Amino acid sequence: MGSVCLVTAPIDATATSAWAELLAHQAGFSPDLREWFANDPGRVERLTFDLADLRVDLSKNLATDDIVASLVRLAEQTGVAERYASMLAGEHINTTEDRAVLHTALRRPAGASPALVVDGQQIDEDVQHVLARIDAFAARVRSGEWKGVTGKKVTHVVNIGIGGSDLGPVMIYEALKPYADAGIEARFVSNIDPTDIAQATADLDPETTLFIVASKTFTTLETLTNARLARQWLWTKLAEAGVIGDDEASRTDAVAHHFIAVSTALDKVADFGIDTENAFGFWDWVGGRYSVDSAIGTSLAIALGPEVFRELLAGFHAVDEHVRTQPLHENVPVLMGLLNIWYSNFLGSQSHAVLPYAQQMHRFAAYLQQLTMESNGKSVRWDGSPVTTDTGEVFWGEPGTNGQHAFYQLIHQGTRLIPADFIAFVNPAYPLEDGGADVHGLFLANFLAQTKALAFGKTAAEVEAEGTTGALVAARTFGGNRPTTSIFALSLTPPVLGQLIALYEHITFTQGVIWGINSFDQWGVELGKQLAMQIAPAIEGDTAAIDAQDASTQSLLAYYREHRN
Repeated sequence: MGSVCLVTAPIDATATSAWAELLAHQAGFSPDLREWFANDPGRVERLTFDLADLRVDLSKNLATDDIVASLVRLAEQTGVAERYASMLAGEHINTTEDRAVLHTALRRPAGASPALVVDGQQIDEDVQHVLARIDAFAARVRSGEWKGVTGKKVTHVVNIGIGGSDLGPVMIYEALKPYADAGIEARFVSNIDPTDIAQATADLDPETTLFIVASKTFTTLETLTNARLARQWLWTKLAEAGVIGDDEASRTDAVAHHFIAVSTALDKVADFGIDTENAFGFWDWVGGRYSVDSAIGTSLAIALGPEVFRELLAGFHAVDEHVRTQPLHENVPVLMGLLNIWYSNFLGSQSHAVLPYAQQMHRFAAYLQQLTMESNGKSVRWDGSPVTTDTGEVFWGEPGTNGQHAFYQLIHQGTRLIPADFIAFVNPAYPLEDGGADVHGLFLANFLAQTKALAFGKTAAEVEAEGTTGALVAARTFGGNRPTTSIFALSLTPPVLGQLIALYEHITFTQGVIWGINSFDQWGVELGKQLAMQIAPAIEGDTAAIDAQDASTQSLLAYYREHRN
């Protein structure tokens, strides 16, 4: 996309000539996908792209060639390519934390040239060293060489983390579960609600359970609380079974056999009782929501296998290379990010639906919610000045066809413009037939029908031609011109999933650069955490803490304390 040239101050997108062009396009804009398709037989070919193993059809978006050209000029004039090159080179583009942003380095292949050295750190060597340790440990667990305190093989891995330490691993595990071939099931605990840990462990055998505590600093409130609860559960269950005694040595031995950590705070890991030889680290240049391809993915390497994890990384890297090498007008993540800018800043869209026609991807929208909204939910630019445009979108979705029977009505006939990304796979993980009919074919018929219906709608004349009259005509008329992107792949494989994740990472990056914001910090997350620590003593009845609260919080605290069993 470009050469290294760190943009030290954000360029105001609204002051560019490309923005003025887009405002001119917006004035009187009246999209007509029916007419565009009828009169432009080359539209689909021009707006369909191959991105590694993904076929991406942008033709049903509400954009003409002139609009796309203006959007590309906007990317040029706001320095998207230069900012990306700066990120790859290790410039500290995370300005508020003065950090490099190098999640792309996590998936560079071994021996990549030239070697990446940032702030005196041999990035490639460090990454490959941790990956090798993860591979070796996962192989030990999968083969049964690693055993629990009673000598039994691990059958369940419980990942304890939150945010990026949970959403990525659980989403990928669910998506790639058909690849779990070692008889090891993964479970995930994130919520500090005690229900989460209680339900996750309710039917587990402590002798065959391995816990992974994933916290970079080993201080995350939710994660450490759940880790202590898991440790107590382990001790209690093993003692009840007569496996260990109540002495400190027995307890320490049990933790050493049943807990590992993903953290760089080795002193805190050791204090918890975990052998630091079984701690896998990552770096401050990896943001939580970009960390699933780091040691945070250890649960995946165990349950799915090191080879599958490496294939996942290769999928990420393929998209990184596409973004790096392709010109902006053929750069799929950039084009998709630009279309989101067009909808958000010029056509008034406020939300974006992601609709995978694959039940395995039922956690994909939840994963994207953190990626996109934590990254771009900002009202100041990276230099601290106020933003000059609306920023961020509400990302949401469910797998089809579930969503069709829930919220598609709003997308089809509601008053709000909701761009939607449809994702599907030619070949299913479980090819089944119903009375000789291919069920997956029926499923994909819905995928194709929905994008067609959203694009082209149904006119009043077409409704009347079917014999409908009166008020029902309006109710059964569909305006169409509802924008969609269709993403197809042959199968949901590890490389394909990596490509899909990286695609949305780079879409998010593109929008962040154009808005001039730092997509790699999350200060909005911190205030609630700080206040929770201040309110916690009030929960227990601390008078001073209660008096320090506002009237509403005091009232809610009083209700809680009155009715708590």
